[in-house]
Amino acid sequence: MTRPDGVTKQGGPLKLSEMLSHEEIRELTRRSDWRGWLALLSIWSGIAVSFVVLAVWPNPLTFILALIVLGGRQLGCAILMHEGSHGTLFESKRMSRFVSDWFAGKLVWTDQERYRVHHAKHHRYTGTERDVDRSLVANLPTTRRGLYRKLLRDVLGLTGLKRVLGLFLMDMGLLKWTVATDTHRLPKRRLGEHLASLIKHAWGVWLMNALLALVLWLCGEPWLYGVWVLAYLTTFSVFLRIRSLAEHACLEQSPDMLKNTRTTRAGWLARLTVAPLSVNYHLEHHLMPGVPYYRLARMHRLLRERGYVPEAPSYLDVLRAVSAKQPALNPIRS
Repeated sequence: MTRPDGVTKQGGPLKLSEMLSHEEIRELTRRSDWRGWLALLSIWSGIAVSFVVLAVWPNPLTFILALIVLGGRQLGCAILMHEGSHGTLFESKRMSRFVSDWFAGKLVWTDQERYRVHHAKHHRYTGTERDVDRSLVANLPTTRRGLYRKLLRDVLGLTGLKRVLGLFLMDMGLLKWTVATDTHRLPKRRLGEHLASLIKHAWGVWLMNALLALVLWLCGEPWLYGVWVLAYLTTFSVFLRIRSLAEHACLEQSPDMLKNTRTTRAGWLARLTVAPLSVNYHLEHHLMPGVPYYRLARMHRLLRERGYVPEAPSYLDVLRAVSAKQPALNPIRS
């Protein structure tokens, strides 16, 4: 039998309190305002430095570097929004949700209110047929060629354009809101109702992006906003895919969190791109979602020392695993 928290041991269920003491759980779930502001500063400083470097030294090398850093910081904005949706960014849940929504999530076209409802279902049903994010890792592993094709579509901006179209249709109320790849059409209404839905859900996104564009225009470099959009369509898509694959791909379809969720080892390059704000400690996050991002590493060390979690693979290890399927052989024609 498996407990609702998904943690099991040989011979019976294992409570989280058996892995960690009450004092450790209390310390790990303690929130800090200054750490929340530091997280926001770390993301925005990366964005600002990228813009400054590209404005002062505009050349192909700085352009490519800016795309990489901005894509990683855009993923950081999404992770900040995720942190805020759990109410762990600041001591106050209201502050966590407000700051992470307006100064991070809306910049990358994420609706925190709808995301919070959707994400709660993912946590509740991870690894089961009812997992709302299951389509993100379905039909894996694929072949190496298949993975290359997906990443090429990301780099070329095709995935990003598809995502923008999907977000537009979801805000209009034509598609059910989701972060997964499957889509569900909603009943059509009058055009005015769909336009009202679009304004209701997207006005904050438009406002925050307009303010970013205005700041860059006032600095005399309005073209930099185009680089922001290009990063959103390209490198952000690449990093978003790799992060998603690392979390749940090619793992057992089971309600046991120790089997359906993965923590991944992240070096400095991974932290800059696919793993900002300790998002690589995903197993620990699922075991105890109330732990702020800056305490997940400590939680991982405690569980690792006690033998409850396995050694974390690298992101390259994960990519090898998700592309390990052998291509089908063509039949020999007579």
